Amino acid sequence: MELVAFLECLTSASCIISQTAGGLKIGMLLFLVASGLTLVFGVLGVINFAHGALYMLGAYFSWQVMNTTGHFGLSVLLGAIGVSIVGLMFERGLLNRVYNAELLIQILLCYSIVLILDDLVMIIWGDEFLSSIGIPEIFQVPPLFVLDAIIPPFHLAIIGLSLLLAIGLWLLMTKTRFGHLVRAAAVNPNMLEALGINTTVIRASVFVLGSFLAGLGGALASSIGSVVSGMGNSILVESFIVTVIGGMGSIGGAFLASIIIGMARSFGAIAMPLFTDGIMFLIMVLVLILRPHGLMGDKK
Repeated sequence: MELVAFLECLTSASCIISQTAGGLKIGMLLFLVASGLTLVFGVLGVINFAHGALYMLGAYFSWQVMNTTGHFGLSVLLGAIGVSIVGLMFERGLLNRVYNAELLIQILLCYSIVLILDDLVMIIWGDEFLSSIGIPEIFQVPPLFVLDAIIPPFHLAIIGLSLLLAIGLWLLMTKTRFGHLVRAAAVNPNMLEALGINTTVIRASVFVLGSFLAGLGGALASSIGSVVSGMGNSILVESFIVTVIGGMGSIGGAFLASIIIGMARSFGAIAMPLFTDGIMFLIMVLVLILRPHGLMGDKK
């Protein structure tokens, strides 16, 4: 434990600002992925173990487009859209056939897709680490200094973009007809069908949206880190932790939990660098004991 270093950080404004910015960056990227996971579970009732693999595909698709076109924005957008298409094929071709099946069947199906996609990316792109796609030229400028804290402008851009997407997702789910239908489908899909609403389209749309968010998270992650097969495994675990802490099916809960986990990882790297992952699980355990339905989840 590095409690001395942690206490020194808490007494330094520059350290607090720097670690807070880093925690927000981690948390906002995590939210993009976790929000898609919790959205799919909340509407479809499916624990999508293939969500991390979709995140990985977003990184690979973005890397490929970047190396083909050299355009950062296009690579991120097409990476996310490409994952949406894969998600639609997965949902229509396989997942929709096991919606009413036992949980074990759903898990085995999703896990088989994870293994298949991991092997496919190794066949297509190889099993070695691929370099990151880098950051846009507009952000290749000196970092910002806030009370001696060094903050890369690109990290602020990621935080800002993720916040805008979070607000957009909240507005979509609470202020639009589509959002009302989605929430109704999560509560009573049979009633919607009796009213003439095509719930098949709603389910497919939700899964595509969740896939897009996973792919977008992977595409943005490919700009600040290397790309490798299996990279979705760790983000999947963290996304499940966020989903459990925030409350299964709660977008607002996922947002709050993502910030908590981001801060825990950022400040925990100073206080207990060898126990950073353990901190996340400890927070999840405490929430499960004190509030089993999550911070913003509905009691069942």
